[in-house]
Amino acid sequence: MTIRLATEKDLGGITEIYNQAIALGNATADMTPVTQAERSAWLAQHDADHYPVYVAVANNEVVGYCSLSAYRPGREALQQTAEISYYIHQHSRRQGVGSALLTHAIAQCPALGLQNLLAILLDTNAGSIRILEKFGFEQWGHMPGIANFSGAECGHLYFGRRI
Repeated sequence: MTIRLATEKDLGGITEIYNQAIALGNATADMTPVTQAERSAWLAQHDADHYPVYVAVANNEVVGYCSLSAYRPGREALQQTAEISYYIHQHSRRQGVGSALLTHAIAQCPALGLQNLLAILLDTNAGSIRILEKFGFEQWGHMPGIANFSGAECGHLYFGRRI
């Protein structure tokens, strides 16, 4: 497996993986599958010099990705903070892909000028809570009951880590 910057050629895999996360129902607050064109616009918002998207590739296929995104874009005092998100292909989960992506992204933070990482996740996502804690993230906040999945409510957790 290799980890590298994402390109437009990776959008098919990235879109497939994100739509798998939507189908799970506890990995993202999106409820409607996204298109490749929507993911292309999302990728264009990520500047590789400050807010990159990384892909994990095995056997010439994208098996996972991790993005560093602006937290509260345009607010100068928050430029050293990024939101980290990661998604793994359903056939590659629990095989170390998420750990490899997090290790890579965290190692890149000093060169990107990032001092803080935030992960914002649904409080029902036990797998993400475990991996974040494994990597030294701590719960910094909880917004109970703000997500509504057709009548089923859950909250948002904010996990953070200083780099």
